[in-house]
Amino acid sequence: MSTFGRPSLKTVLKTSTVAGLAAVMLSTGIPAQVMSSFAEPVKVTAPQAPSFADVVSAVSPAVVSVKVQSDAQPVSDDNSNFSFNFGGRGFDELPDDHPLKRFFKEFGGQIPGGPNAPGGPNRNQDRADRGPQKGPNDNKPHHLRPTAQGSGFFISEDGYLVTNNHVVSDGQAYTVVLSDGTELDAKLVGKDTRTDLALLKVDATSRKFTYVSFADDAKVRVGDWVVAVGNPFGLGGTVTAGIVSARGRDIGSGPYDDYIQVDAAVNRGNSGGPTFDLNGQVVGINTAIFSPSGGNVGIAFAIPASTAKDVIANLMKDGKVERGWLGVQIQPVTKDIADSLGLKEASGALVVAPQEGSPGQKAGIKQGDVITAVNGQPIKDARDLARRVAAFGPNTKVDVDLWRDGKQQTLPVMLGNLASDEAAAAEPRQPDAPAPSSDKALASLGITVAPAEDGSGLSVTDVDPDSEAAARGLKEGEKIVSVNNRKVQSAGDIGKVIEQARKDGRTRALFQVEANGTSRFVALPINEG
Repeated sequence: MSTFGRPSLKTVLKTSTVAGLAAVMLSTGIPAQVMSSFAEPVKVTAPQAPSFADVVSAVSPAVVSVKVQSDAQPVSDDNSNFSFNFGGRGFDELPDDHPLKRFFKEFGGQIPGGPNAPGGPNRNQDRADRGPQKGPNDNKPHHLRPTAQGSGFFISEDGYLVTNNHVVSDGQAYTVVLSDGTELDAKLVGKDTRTDLALLKVDATSRKFTYVSFADDAKVRVGDWVVAVGNPFGLGGTVTAGIVSARGRDIGSGPYDDYIQVDAAVNRGNSGGPTFDLNGQVVGINTAIFSPSGGNVGIAFAIPASTAKDVIANLMKDGKVERGWLGVQIQPVTKDIADSLGLKEASGALVVAPQEGSPGQKAGIKQGDVITAVNGQPIKDARDLARRVAAFGPNTKVDVDLWRDGKQQTLPVMLGNLASDEAAAAEPRQPDAPAPSSDKALASLGITVAPAEDGSGLSVTDVDPDSEAAARGLKEGEKIVSVNNRKVQSAGDIGKVIEQARKDGRTRALFQVEANGTSRFVALPINEG
């Protein structure tokens, strides 16, 4: 500043420069010398996700919507329930120790299909696709009306197509809607309730259909991309994508459960539709979802292509599926059970009981045997045994390897026909009524027993809630029939078997327990103290 209060020449020049710069910035944008002082905008160079457009355009003409008609009477269709396809069995009918029930109890959820579930006991994924169903008091005849809507896909150019059994099971008439909107009548060739598969045939000799083939799902890995195409909520030609989330899922729908789990969006109406790999081959058939709302939450289950391929081939040939039948009630071999029986590995299938008159019983298979191989092929678990035996077909002679009394044995078995024999051989068993008399305490096991009223085995009259027996599900009122495959009639008998097991170097004993007409095995620790 000057002495007279006026700005100095230096100040005037500085102020003029700033004002001029501001004027330039406002009128012409940021000068190059100023812009160079700012950082570059963020830009990421990364691999781009693959497009599914080529796969979709190739396979879409082979995917159809399936409309089913029957004489059912309309009822309310509430989409708010938990959804699961259990082949006709509800979530609330699963055993209390089923992994899905334990999951819900641990995390505080409601049991799907239970009395408190929203929307009531709707149990199957796309049974709600069927919407209208016959009412309990409706005995009047009516005209056919739409009752189901699902998906399907052609597997031959002459019009054979695959869908789910639960989509078509109650139908009397079937209509297939092609990707271009053309509607064609179809007939039911055959269906299989155990795998929830069905085969339809379109009669249209004047045209050839675009069709797809089954993939080798053994090569499908968790994490692989998949594309689902179907008819969710009646919106035909819908495409969703995701990955394979898991393999070998057992959701309690039947003895052949071996589902592929995917996280592609699958909803009501997708049932029977295909899940493709990026080569345009079918790796699975969508059959169930797990959802608290009735809609997609990223957990869907598909029947593996390998299972579908065999079943569909049988349906196309004979209109039905015949399976080999061994006729034994089985359960998995846990590590505890393996230790109690002297097995090195927890594999194979433990025979709980052979059915009366079954091929297994006739061949000499006994309660407590562990089936370790069939025709020299090792058996991983109980589900593996069921699938392998079924695959042989009826009237097939097989060699069954057993672990019995600490030794390996082989028995020849002529398999029966599951479709025709199982109902006659599976006679119901009456539950045993326990009647306590003089209690005998087995302190080391945490249980108290008394002779059973029928003179066979021992009734459990008390279980220490802090014991290993309680932790493994042993309950008051159940009956102990045998220990390490030795029949027991008193607490002393149990003590003798346990003492011998300790001498043999075993740390657990295998208890056969009966309750409500069913039998199971429980391995309990027998260490001293």
